[in-house]
Amino acid sequence: MSYSDCLSDLLCGEESSDIFSGESPGCSTDLESHDFVEESSIASFIEDERNFVPGFDYLSRFQSQSLDASAREESVAWILKVQAYHGFQPLTAYLSVNYLDRFLYSRRLPQTDGWPWQLLSAACLSLAAKMEEPLVPSLLDLQVFAVIRVEGAKYIFEPRTIRRMELLVLSVLDWRLRSITPFSFTGFFACKLDPTGAYIGFLISRATEIILSNIKEASFLEYWPSSIAAAAILCAANDIPNLPLFNPEHAESWCDGLSKDKIISCYRLMQDHVLDNNRRNSTKVLLPQLRVTVRARTRSSGSDSSSSSSTSSYKRRKLNNCFWVHDDKGNSE
Repeated sequence: MSYSDCLSDLLCGEESSDIFSGESPGCSTDLESHDFVEESSIASFIEDERNFVPGFDYLSRFQSQSLDASAREESVAWILKVQAYHGFQPLTAYLSVNYLDRFLYSRRLPQTDGWPWQLLSAACLSLAAKMEEPLVPSLLDLQVFAVIRVEGAKYIFEPRTIRRMELLVLSVLDWRLRSITPFSFTGFFACKLDPTGAYIGFLISRATEIILSNIKEASFLEYWPSSIAAAAILCAANDIPNLPLFNPEHAESWCDGLSKDKIISCYRLMQDHVLDNNRRNSTKVLLPQLRVTVRARTRSSGSDSSSSSSTSSYKRRKLNNCFWVHDDKGNSE
């Protein structure tokens, strides 16, 4: 399998032949020229990625408590839950968090009861969905269905309020929404780790899971997308027994511009979180069966009408606990 097959998503489809051929469609398209162009393209991503991440002192602001790490974690958790509920792509969730972090680096939110974080999260998710999703729910659906089915939302904003916040985010980000993310590199790095192509699909899929599972952790803000992608591919490779062992120190050779120290540091941090997540999940294996048993007993003790009544009242309570925020107002009703 050539690198071209692995990296077709990194190039514009309508001009991919022109890019690969160098000067014109009539030029040679041998494998060596393909490899050269692709590696140079990835190298340009590595060179430009610094323009799509917060500043170097962003992490220290959370460490010094200048920024609220728990508020960021809650916002990212809400974005991930809404992304899963609506079936958005992983890239949509990552872009949402990227917009949020870049905004927070440049602008400070009002110190109030949490609605600015919720508004910013909704605006960033809406912008990312418009960038990546073929079908985007309305701004009310994005919030209301999340309130009913996803915990963590405390406010419902009018659509025009979110649209105004979107314009502020666009202004702060200088309208640069087509960010370089770890997903810009995972396909290329997977091909480097497994030139045979036997496990590329699994490597990319597992690396995507690892990247999203760690996106809430502020400690990963220290690393740029290329290092995160390389570390995630290395962690994913650990789940394939038949794949030959690969020394993480050699990942630097995958492309010019990669940092061996950053990759290894991120890889070790990522491994620790993967192990923690595995332990946490193993302790929850019996919980779903326990919940089903409890629900069954509850249903048997009452009638069908009382069950439906309790369900609707639960939804009403969830909606009543969320404040409707009107435009041009900073307070909730």
